[in-house]
Amino acid sequence: MASAVAFGNVKALRAKLEDALRRLGPHPSRTADDEAATHAALAGWRHRVYRGEDLACLVVGARRVQRAHGSLGARFEADLRREGALRPALASFVASLRDAGGLGDAARTRRGAAHLLADPAGASACKRLMLFLRWMVRPADGVDLGLWDVPTSALLIPVDTHILKLGRNLGLTRATGPTWRAAEEITRALAALDPDDPVRFDFALCHMGMSQRCPSRRDPVRCEGCGVRTVCRHWPRPAAQPG
Repeated sequence: MASAVAFGNVKALRAKLEDALRRLGPHPSRTADDEAATHAALAGWRHRVYRGEDLACLVVGARRVQRAHGSLGARFEADLRREGALRPALASFVASLRDAGGLGDAARTRRGAAHLLADPAGASACKRLMLFLRWMVRPADGVDLGLWDVPTSALLIPVDTHILKLGRNLGLTRATGPTWRAAEEITRALAALDPDDPVRFDFALCHMGMSQRCPSRRDPVRCEGCGVRTVCRHWPRPAAQPG
């Protein structure tokens, strides 16, 4: 739920998530076993373009997939083994969630339902899905949870405006938008530093951008003291000293 609706101000997002969880009660999975009760509990809930009925479809669908496969992780792991690549595996996983809860049908009439889960077959970087996978797959470290048996090398970095700007500034990608290609290029570049877990750099890079330390152009004041200025495309590299 948190990754699916991760848009906008963090304080507002947390308040919306706390409200949704309060509505679902102390055992959301038990509530999700009752489709009608889940829709009733989330009736009137809103966040951006999302409505309570959209979130209810997601929760009910996730619970049904969980019951059918033992866990959401088991379903995704099976998809990855069968497909052999992240993109088609994620597309299959998303389709299972949409179909199980009726989110796919709702997407034909409601914008929020259509956007709650991104389409991995499209051009989008699927940032919120990649954020979810990062939380589930990477080792537990206080940010990620390490719950799924998936190699971290299979992940792509979640690309938002902050990661894209830093990626361009550091020459990790030439993409001008948050596309799947941008996610692949940035991840491939980071794999040169850590081929087993390239996405581990996401948190540091994202928060560097969120702190407004990294502008889209050369700025002597804001760039002062930046640890990556020597490799930024906006700043010339120092001339090599004669040997």
